[in-house]
Amino acid sequence: MARKPTLSPSRITTFLACPVKYKWTYVDRRGRWYLRSKAHYSFGTSLHNVLQRFYDSKDGGVTTTEEAVAALEEAWIDAGYESQSDMMEALAEGKDILTNYLEEVAAPVTANTLFVEKTLRTDLGPFVLLGRIDRLDEHEDGTLDVVDYKSGRGNVTSEEVHADLAMGVYQVLVRANYPDRNVQATIVALRAGASASAQLNDAEREEFINDIVEIGERILNADYESMEPTPKALCPRCDFLPLCQKHPDFAEGVKPWLAQASPTP
Repeated sequence: MARKPTLSPSRITTFLACPVKYKWTYVDRRGRWYLRSKAHYSFGTSLHNVLQRFYDSKDGGVTTTEEAVAALEEAWIDAGYESQSDMMEALAEGKDILTNYLEEVAAPVTANTLFVEKTLRTDLGPFVLLGRIDRLDEHEDGTLDVVDYKSGRGNVTSEEVHADLAMGVYQVLVRANYPDRNVQATIVALRAGASASAQLNDAEREEFINDIVEIGERILNADYESMEPTPKALCPRCDFLPLCQKHPDFAEGVKPWLAQASPTP
C-alpha cells in the first residue's frame, strides 16, 4: 500500500506564494541545481541550534549564557554570506541577540519544557500533516505552549500569531497528539527581544483544518507538468528565476519586477 503524501507549513506556504516555486522545490528535480545557500537561513539555524541545546534537559553542555555564546561560535553556520566581514558581523550580532534573549527576555523558568525540535504529525485524510516544533512548554495550569523562534522579525503581535499559518498548523498537531489539553502558540522575535501569544478556539481550529485540507488537495492535484510561471514580486529574490525566464512570456512580464528590485545607480 502506497504511503500517504505529507505536507508541512513550509510546503503549504511555498505553494500559496507561488505554485511554480513549489514545483521546482518539491516536484521537479531540476530545481535542486538552482538552490543557493542564504545567509539569513544560516543565521536563523545557528541561533535555533543553540536554543535547542539550552532548553534540552538532556544536554548539560549549554546551561548558561556564556556556554550558549560559546556554542554559537563553535557551531556557527557560515554558508551564504557574501564576504568574511559580513559573516563576522552577523556572528557578533547573533551573540548580542542570544545574550539579550537569555539574560533579559527569557521568562523565568515556571514552565516545563516537554521537548525541543520534534516533528509531530496527524492524518487529515488525503495527506498527513506534519510540522517540526521548536519547543513545547507545559505551563502550571496545564496549557501547552508551542514556542517558535523567529530570528529575522523586528516585532510580533498576538494578531500576527493568530493569523500565522505555521502556528495554526502547530496548534492542530499538538491538539491532535494531546487531545485533552489546552493549546496556545507563541512567537519569539529574537532580534527585537519580543514575544506574543495567541490561541485558536475550537471553531477556529476546525475551520482552519478544513482550509488546510482544501489547500492540500489543490497542492496534490495540481498539474505541475503544464504549469506556466507568472511574474510576481518575489521573483527577483527567487533561486528559480533563471528557470522561469526560459519562458518568453514570463521573461517579458517579469521585467518591471526586476527593475523595481534593482538598486538605483
